[in-house]
Amino acid sequence: MPHIPMTDEECRIATDALSDQLDLYANLLVKKGVAVKHGQELVLQAPVERADFARRVVAAAYRAGAGHVTVIWADDAISRLTYENVEASWFEQTPSWKIEQLNSLAEAGAAFLFLEGSDPSALKGIDPAKPAAAARARNTQCKSFRDGMDFGRNVWCIAGVPVAAWAKHIFPELSEAEAVYRLWNLILATSRADGEDPESAWETHNASFEKSKRFLNSHHFDALRYQSSNGTDFTVGLTAGHIWDGGAGRTVTGTSFFPNIPTEEVFTSPDRMRAEGIVHSAMPLVHAGQIVRDFWLCFEGGRVVEYDAEQGKDVLRTIIERDENSCRLGECALVSKNTPIRQSKTLFFDTLYDENASCHLALGTGFPECVEGGLDTDKDGLLALGVNQSVTHVDFMIGSDDLNIWGVAADGAETPVFVNGQWVWEE
Repeated sequence: MPHIPMTDEECRIATDALSDQLDLYANLLVKKGVAVKHGQELVLQAPVERADFARRVVAAAYRAGAGHVTVIWADDAISRLTYENVEASWFEQTPSWKIEQLNSLAEAGAAFLFLEGSDPSALKGIDPAKPAAAARARNTQCKSFRDGMDFGRNVWCIAGVPVAAWAKHIFPELSEAEAVYRLWNLILATSRADGEDPESAWETHNASFEKSKRFLNSHHFDALRYQSSNGTDFTVGLTAGHIWDGGAGRTVTGTSFFPNIPTEEVFTSPDRMRAEGIVHSAMPLVHAGQIVRDFWLCFEGGRVVEYDAEQGKDVLRTIIERDENSCRLGECALVSKNTPIRQSKTLFFDTLYDENASCHLALGTGFPECVEGGLDTDKDGLLALGVNQSVTHVDFMIGSDDLNIWGVAADGAETPVFVNGQWVWEE
């Protein structure tokens, strides 16, 4: 049946009808995403185009007892103008006021909520070294901010909101107004925020992670072996003390929160020195506003030694060459193809969503919580345990529909974990 376009007035009415659901989504992000406590500071980063939803979040935060909300605005157009007109050397240093802002908020125990919504092509044609330098500077110079999230001192959550350019990228055949409306519905559905009680839905969803984690943690495999018809033939070693995690995170003081909404992954940090073979991408990678398509990476001794891409090889190079350890893996994550995001048959061109539609790996830093004693270990100690340390962490999707994964025991015995892109018990 052919699609009958909605008029802008119909889109306005339909979007207005989502108002109560958007309030429930805002409450979900505040209460479950960052679990705001009475008197706590909330730091909200949001695109200026979605100031309307940011106001809902601020209201929800104050209803939940937040002591103060700091809002940091983001804007694709201004970011592009900055990268176009400012010398590359400027981005090698984070402004002192920004360092003070982020570090002081983290040190005071703030919760950080990042509303993500941007044009996947916002930085097309921009020298990728500029945003790479800016990210490297922020991650190394805003140490309290970065370590607060990495080492479980601060709660944080990344969640999606639609902006017009992103929506049109996903739905190029629709009007801008209808594309934004359709994307709002997708965000609510894939975030399990389209029902009467999203908070309870997330309690149920969190329980579903426990079965997968019990299976993996009880087997304590020495390695995982991946194979699919697109050419992926790859083995990654796991550390002696590795832990599989997923669903709700927990701070060192015991606060439960959800770092990503949505999330469908069970993940760990592999042994940084043990990765062999070739992996092929199953979906495009959007990084720093630029797209990498149809790429592959070849590993030897844990390092990327060769790579190529049909589009965006220069972007891939900036990721791999960001620092001495950005060529090594910090994460391997298992995601069934039977998830709301994958079943939506939508390519979001956004890692928050696309990584939750597909098994994936990540180049760069690993997770302290994914190794025994990691949260009480400094970065040198984590390196010694096999957990990679880097200024970057970039996920890329490898989960094709026919991907098979075996857990490999220390004696070489193999146990099926994934069969044709899904958990072995989902067959």
